[in-house]
Amino acid sequence: MELTQNARTVLERRYLIRGEDGQPTETVEDLFRRVSRAIAAPDKNYDPDADLIALENEFYDMMTNLEFLPNSPTLMNAGRPLGQLSACFVLPVPDSMEEIFEAIKQAALIHKSGGGTGFSFSRLRPSGSTVNSTGGVASGPVSFMRVFNMATEAVKQGGTRRGANMGILRVDHPDILQFIDCKADNADITNFNISVGITEKFMNAVEAGADYDLVDPSTGKVTGRLNAKTVFDKIVHSAWRNGEPGIIFLDRLNRDNVVPSQGEIESTNPCGEQPLLPYESCNLGSINLVKMLKTARDGKASIDWSKLAATVEKAVHFLDNVIDANRYPLEIIDHTTKLTRKVGLGVMGWADMLLYLGIPYNSEEAVSLADKLMDFITTTGRKASAALAKVRGPFPLFKESIYKDGEPLRNATVTTIAPTGTLSIIAGVSSGVEPVFSYVYIRSVMDRTEMLEVNPVLRALLEKEGLCSDELLRRIAQEGTIAHMEEIPAEIRRVFVAAHDISPLYHTKMQAAFQNHTDNAVSKTVNFPHEATEQDVAEVYTLAFKLGCKGVTSYRDGSREIQVLNLAKKEEKPAAPAAPLVPAPEEKPRPSAFVITPRPRPDTTQGITEKVAIGCGNLYITVNYDDYGICEVFTNTGKAGGCPSQSEATARLTSVALRSGIDVKTIVSQLRGIRCPSTIRQPGMKCTSCPDAIARVIEKVVATHQFKEGGVQLPETAVPAIKKAVEPAVAAQIRSCPECGAPVEHEGGCVMCRNCGYSKCG
Repeated sequence: MELTQNARTVLERRYLIRGEDGQPTETVEDLFRRVSRAIAAPDKNYDPDADLIALENEFYDMMTNLEFLPNSPTLMNAGRPLGQLSACFVLPVPDSMEEIFEAIKQAALIHKSGGGTGFSFSRLRPSGSTVNSTGGVASGPVSFMRVFNMATEAVKQGGTRRGANMGILRVDHPDILQFIDCKADNADITNFNISVGITEKFMNAVEAGADYDLVDPSTGKVTGRLNAKTVFDKIVHSAWRNGEPGIIFLDRLNRDNVVPSQGEIESTNPCGEQPLLPYESCNLGSINLVKMLKTARDGKASIDWSKLAATVEKAVHFLDNVIDANRYPLEIIDHTTKLTRKVGLGVMGWADMLLYLGIPYNSEEAVSLADKLMDFITTTGRKASAALAKVRGPFPLFKESIYKDGEPLRNATVTTIAPTGTLSIIAGVSSGVEPVFSYVYIRSVMDRTEMLEVNPVLRALLEKEGLCSDELLRRIAQEGTIAHMEEIPAEIRRVFVAAHDISPLYHTKMQAAFQNHTDNAVSKTVNFPHEATEQDVAEVYTLAFKLGCKGVTSYRDGSREIQVLNLAKKEEKPAAPAAPLVPAPEEKPRPSAFVITPRPRPDTTQGITEKVAIGCGNLYITVNYDDYGICEVFTNTGKAGGCPSQSEATARLTSVALRSGIDVKTIVSQLRGIRCPSTIRQPGMKCTSCPDAIARVIEKVVATHQFKEGGVQLPETAVPAIKKAVEPAVAAQIRSCPECGAPVEHEGGCVMCRNCGYSKCG
């Protein structure tokens, strides 16, 4: 395989199977053999005589030649017991306490399996509304987002992928001002990217300077009005201040909703490129565009369209097989996903392809080529999907789809442009359709020496010109651009533009060109220099709307408390003003018990294990405690089965909540009375579900034991969550990679290290 040492390191650290001693039990080549064998196997479902060995070799060659790579969960889990292969999920958040916490549980199971989740909180009644069942007052969407965020923090995805979420709120929700500012503190809600759900009606009101209605989703009644331009300016101010929130054009998402009979699309995956219906998932993969080039005798590069077509056809076949090979974390996701069989084929290495072709990223030639290229990929992909439909049948909801009068398709959607962070490191190319951020990095290694990481295309040209000196490379790393370096030939400077050399206009035009021919959406970040104004951000958001984008994310260099995009500039930069353009509703301070981290598990505990009869067998519940209170709960199921993953997730979240100082009575009141059909169907049962059984055992321990006054003893370093800005693990505060020390980049709402593959969203 033509892997860089960097790529091999990333694969070995994050993807290979490891034994009990922590050492890899497979090679990189074994990994790709494992994946290709697992994804070829579903062909037997459609053709008993299928040559699986030939197909396995075809998939293996495509991946090991770095022509195509599937999303990370497929590389990690295909051919392994977990078997969860999708990266993207969307879960509904209905307006009831039971359904909200059901969504939290479902998200925990998805995060545990390696997936990311998107939510719309637009159905939740606004803060201050009356709760009819209790007579109490609703806490609102932002309050519940914090609960989702805390649950995500508690679930570590097997050490391979960190939990990530997208949170969306409609612009006409009464709590929209509070939502826009909910991440003004970079240390708040750190496991979420957030976007405002914008409507066409709102954007028209912005242009007219008119007011618009705020609607209570629980009653459908208008509760107030705001000036659209003022709210738009507030969104822009917040995005200029620290990159949050982005915007999503909801009407655009639903214009391309293939099966509108199944409801509205409300949300996307964490990076925004995959709009999905509730309980849908999608598996993604990307074609390496650098491998789609050919070189003529005169040394000039050009696109090999026939090779690209063949790669698209194989990739669509691969991704359709992933749907069948997948082991979904929830049965309802399995069912819903297979109704539409959506796949998302995208690209990576676009900026590198332009370098080889000698085309500047910020040119009309590049925009025109992007339009042509993506049109070719989507058209070819749909033909491949139609060919599969002739053998395997169309997706089950085809007759209800917008395509019902045309040629049957196997997949409701075919193309998506994802960020491809770690995949592009493995392939050794630029990420997604982003421009190159910097052509030279200075990387510190373990012995504190510095190494120069140089874009190979630029290095080759500088060596050809006799200019490749250590001094020049360090200048490029320091300044982040070669645009003003007159010792470098003008033609090289014209082509090798970095992200900050590109005007917001061309960032947006490039995104729109790819979006014109992409079934789903395009993940791209408009990177602004630090000197950019709020008006610059406003123009991008307006232009994205006019050019047909489905959403847009921006980031102004140096706009957060500690620099995220590190261009090694040392001068002081003025802090962004904190005052919002529109006053948000005052938020009540959170109690001091809402802490950064739960207290550590004591070295020594005592406890009880109780066998409880549930509707599908026996559940063994262990509750451990020390002198200060209950510190952990865990469960096991009997041989008869049960719901081991759900009860385990409930027990884990309960343990975290107990060690975080949340009152036992509050926890018990949330778990007691939850009803499970398998238990309800059997009369005489003492408990109504696994969570109810857990609550009953906790109650028994509390009733029969006396704990020391003061309750949970928190570590001395714990502070109220409102002060979490001091915690270095927050994505917004990461300047260099915490694992390898290299500079990190801001991509699709996430922090990404291109050296070792470390990433964190939110």
